[in-house]
Amino acid sequence: MNEKPVLVSGATGYVGGRLVPLLLDSGRRVRVMGRSLDKMACRPWAAHPRIELVQADMLDASSLEKAARGCWAAFYLIHSMKVRKDFAQTDRKAAQNMVHAAQRAGLSRIIYLGGLGKDDPSLSEHLRSRTEVARILQSGPVPVTFLRAAVILGAGSASFEMMRYLVDRLPVMTTPRWVHTPCQPIAVRNVLHYLNGCLDEAETTGETFDIGGPDVLTYGDLLRIYASEAGLPKRWIIPVPVLTPKLSAYWVHLVTPIPSSMARPLIQGLRNPVVCEENRIRTLLPQRLLTCREAIRLALQKIDQQAVETCWSDAGGLQVPEWVDCGDAPYAGGKIFECGYRTVIGASPQETWESVTRLGGVHGWYYANFFWLLRGAMDRLLGGVGLRRGRRDPHTLYVGDALDFWRVLEVKAPQRLDLLAEMKLPGEATLTFRLYGLGPGRTEIQLLSRFFPRGLFGLIYWHGLYPFHQRIFKGMLKSMAAATGKPVLSEPARFAPRRQPVCHVNSNP
Repeated sequence: MNEKPVLVSGATGYVGGRLVPLLLDSGRRVRVMGRSLDKMACRPWAAHPRIELVQADMLDASSLEKAARGCWAAFYLIHSMKVRKDFAQTDRKAAQNMVHAAQRAGLSRIIYLGGLGKDDPSLSEHLRSRTEVARILQSGPVPVTFLRAAVILGAGSASFEMMRYLVDRLPVMTTPRWVHTPCQPIAVRNVLHYLNGCLDEAETTGETFDIGGPDVLTYGDLLRIYASEAGLPKRWIIPVPVLTPKLSAYWVHLVTPIPSSMARPLIQGLRNPVVCEENRIRTLLPQRLLTCREAIRLALQKIDQQAVETCWSDAGGLQVPEWVDCGDAPYAGGKIFECGYRTVIGASPQETWESVTRLGGVHGWYYANFFWLLRGAMDRLLGGVGLRRGRRDPHTLYVGDALDFWRVLEVKAPQRLDLLAEMKLPGEATLTFRLYGLGPGRTEIQLLSRFFPRGLFGLIYWHGLYPFHQRIFKGMLKSMAAATGKPVLSEPARFAPRRQPVCHVNSNP
């Protein structure tokens, strides 16, 4: 086994986050790269003795070259699933940077996970972009192993979650004609086996392989299998010829946690038949391929056991507003509004921390949950993320995790939890929880809401909802303290936080 490290891009994504521990279990040295060191540092594998964390961006050629230096192989697991008008150009630039970085670092090979589908004009934009990325990577001097997969079945994947929520919630589904399109799904554990195995099998170097499970079926068949495995009554599927991908994406947005921006490329890709044209990799890297029914059953077990390792909603970089890292409002370009409450309970910070980190998801928000649900529904109707994303794990939080319509910015147990709002707002908002030990068996919990308004409507929004926020935050803090089972030593009271006169360096550029 090569003693040099393997570079993993997209290490905090859905596939990458599961591949890293598998590589470590295989005895390899692994170098993971990402735009946020904080996000990588809180992953369970971050403290492993054979892992290196490197801050780099695929669109920053110099940082990518530094990340690749000293490695012998690289996994390219980058995709622009969050739709932007320039997503194809972004993917193109990232692939070109990888080609140059791999050449200058002297890598022996690149392993790229892309999508199945014939390269013709009927291919969806995103599948066409993934095929273009493969061509760009293959244009360089470093050999590229290109694995082409269709739908990946696993708890937490965007495709699986979209299917799960649609079938769970809709006894009758009107679908586009793509419901009859043939596909060959593959279980995520089989994908990981192929990715890891390619490093050891020399015959996979520079080759393109189709990877799929043993079943070839239609998407309608897949929906019916899910309903059967989930113990649901028969679902009625009615194809509608006039239902466009755009309309379908909006419908998925309203019914599932998947935003329309992500649903649309997924749906567009479903119109193309995605069936393996060859199966050579099965001979080179033999394994037992899970059927669709087995893969769905395993995914449902993971969800029931609350053991989902990675989730689609946690992928991507952290876009931290500049004012969040600076306590000086004039520097930030405007006034920052704040609302803070604090209380003291008869418990240690360690005993209190669990109640703080149980926020959101199935546990709710401790107080006025109806209003939280109403705000989430309004956000969803406005095109926002809403509350349906929930949380990956009901007990632990990592930097970068989605938490309903918030994003985790910082976790310092048992002292601090910072959340950034991702709902539709006329401005930007954060929610911070701080725990201060006041001696044996006494802890002060602080809840601080901060808002940076944009324009006149931002000012109206803050002042109009301020009375409601006061009541909700006060009740929320009181219920959170009571949830510890320890005595509440003081009622929640307003406080004015001390200003931070100096900006600190942002570790997540």
